[in-house]
Amino acid sequence: MTQQHRTDSGIEIQPVYGPDSAGPQDKEGPPDSETYAGSPPAADEAGPHDKKGPTADPEAAAAPPPATGSPPPAVGSPLARPGEAPFTRGIYRGMYRDRLWTMRQYAGFGSAEATNARFRYLLEAGQTGLSVAFDLPTQMGYDSDHPKAVAEAGRVGVAIDSLADMETLLDGIPLDEVSTSMTINSTAAILLLLYELVAEKQGVPPGKITGTTQNDILKEYTARGTYIYPPKASMRVVTDLFAYCGERLPRWNTISISGYHMREAGCNAVQEVAFTLADGIAYVEAAIEAGLAIDDFGPRLSFFFACHMNFLEEVAKFRAARRLWAAIMSRRFNAKDPKSMMLRFHTQTGGATLTAQQPENNIVRTTLEALASVMGGTQSLHTNSYDEALALPSEKAARVALRTQQIIGYESGVTDTADPLGGSWAIESLTDEIERRAAEYIERIDAMGGAVEAIEAGWMKGEIEDSAYRIAQTMETAERTVIGVNKFGGAEEEPMELYELDPELQQNQVQRLTKIRSKRDGADVDASLKALEESARSGDNLLYPMREALAAYATLGEVSDVLRSVFGEYEPSSL
Repeated sequence: MTQQHRTDSGIEIQPVYGPDSAGPQDKEGPPDSETYAGSPPAADEAGPHDKKGPTADPEAAAAPPPATGSPPPAVGSPLARPGEAPFTRGIYRGMYRDRLWTMRQYAGFGSAEATNARFRYLLEAGQTGLSVAFDLPTQMGYDSDHPKAVAEAGRVGVAIDSLADMETLLDGIPLDEVSTSMTINSTAAILLLLYELVAEKQGVPPGKITGTTQNDILKEYTARGTYIYPPKASMRVVTDLFAYCGERLPRWNTISISGYHMREAGCNAVQEVAFTLADGIAYVEAAIEAGLAIDDFGPRLSFFFACHMNFLEEVAKFRAARRLWAAIMSRRFNAKDPKSMMLRFHTQTGGATLTAQQPENNIVRTTLEALASVMGGTQSLHTNSYDEALALPSEKAARVALRTQQIIGYESGVTDTADPLGGSWAIESLTDEIERRAAEYIERIDAMGGAVEAIEAGWMKGEIEDSAYRIAQTMETAERTVIGVNKFGGAEEEPMELYELDPELQQNQVQRLTKIRSKRDGADVDASLKALEESARSGDNLLYPMREALAAYATLGEVSDVLRSVFGEYEPSSL
C-alpha cells in the first residue's frame, strides 16, 4: 500500500465508492459542459458509422453498431455505448475484440543504418508499426556538421540530415504496409516530406501512406524546448502541413497533440488533459483561421498521452479526455462528422516513473502502465524498456517491452470486451472528477485568450513546474513510495549490459553529409531554397517549395535556416 490516498492531481481516493459518489449514470451530461463547449449536439450527430469496419487503428474508421433489442442511449449521454458520442467508453464499438491497438516501439539512435536494423528486428518480433526518435540536432533544425550539433549527433535519436539519410532509414521497409509515427515538431514538415519522397521512390502512392507526425509545437514552449521559430510563425507551419496533407496525404495524421512531455516534465493527470486539449483548441482555431473546414481536418487530429503509475486515475483520465474532446469539437466548433469528435490517441508508458535503482522493477511498472492504457482505450502504445533510466534500450530490453504488450493483448483476456471497467463506481467517479477539474483549467486558459497566450505569458510552464516540485517533495519525504528508491532499497545489484553508441558516429555522419553536398546539383538547391524564402515571405503554403528543395537534396539545416532568416528565432521570456 502507498502511504497516501491522494493522486498527484489532488483527488482524494475514497475507501469505498457507491451510489453517493455516482458517476454519469445519474447525470444528464458532463459537469459544466456549457462553459467550455457550447450547445449539445443534435440527435443526428451521434456515433461513427463507416463502412470500413471496426478497428482500434488510428488510421481506420469505426463500424456501425450491430442491431440490438433495446434502443440506444440518448445522444451525448456520458455512458453511451462504445463507438457512440461522446466516446467515454471508447471510440470503436468492438474495440480490441475486433482489432488490437497498434504496437509501436519508439526507436532511433546513432546512424540511419543502425536504426533501420532495429526497425527490422522489431518488425520481425511482431511490432505492428514504426515510431521514430530523432536526435536533438534534427529536432532543432541543425545539420550534423553544425557547431551546435557537436557531441549530439545520433545520441538520443537517429540523425537525419537529408533525403539520403531517410532513404537509408527506411530501406527495405514497405511504406504501403507499415504505418509510421514520427516524434518531431519544429521540423515536422521537413521529415514528413522526406518520408513522402522515399515512399515515392518505392512506388507507393501518396494516398496509401499512413502514419503520424507529432507536429505539436505548442508543448515545446512549455515542456521540451525544441522550438525554433516564434509561436505564431510555428503555428503557420503546422497549419500549412494540415492543408498539404488534406490535398496530398489523406490518410496521414497531421498532428499528435501531446500531453506526454508535459506529464514527463511534472504536470499531473488533470493538467495533462487540460493543457493538451487547450493546445488542441488552439490548433483547431488556427486551422479554421487559415481557411480550413473543421470536418476536413478534424478527423486527422490525434493525441499523445503518458500513462503513469496511479492505475485507476490513468484509466479515468483517458475516458474523461475523450468525453471532453467530443464536447469541445461538437459544441464549440460545431463539427458534424463524428470522426472529428473522436479523440484518437497514442500512449507511452512513463519515462519519469522508471528508476535507475533495481531497474528490473521497471518491467512491472511498465506492465501496469500498459494495462491501464489498454483499459483506458488507447489506439496505439509504446512500452518503455526497463533499462531506459540508464541508457538507450538494449535489444533484450526492447524485446521484453514489446512482449509485455503482446502478453496483455493475446493472453490476459482484457481485450474480450470494450471498456471492461466501465460502470465501476470508482472509475466513473474519477472520470467525472478529472473532467470537471480539467474543464475548469480550460476555462482559465480561455480567459487568458487561449493556449498561445497562456504559453507566451509563462503561465502554463509555471503550473507544470509547481506541480513537478510538489511531486518531487512527496518522493523525497516518502509520502509516495517508490520501491527500490525510498523503500525496500539497498540490495546489491548485478551489472547490466547497456547499449553503447558508436564513438565515431559524429565523424561518420559528417562525412556522409559532406559527400551528399558534393554530389548534388548546387544550382538546383539554391533555386529551390530561394523559392522557399519567397513563399515564407508571401504567405503561400511552405510545404510545396520545401518539398522541391528536399528532393534536390537540400539539407534539413539549410531549409530550417531559410525559415530562420524570415521568421527569426524564439527567445523565451525571462520571467
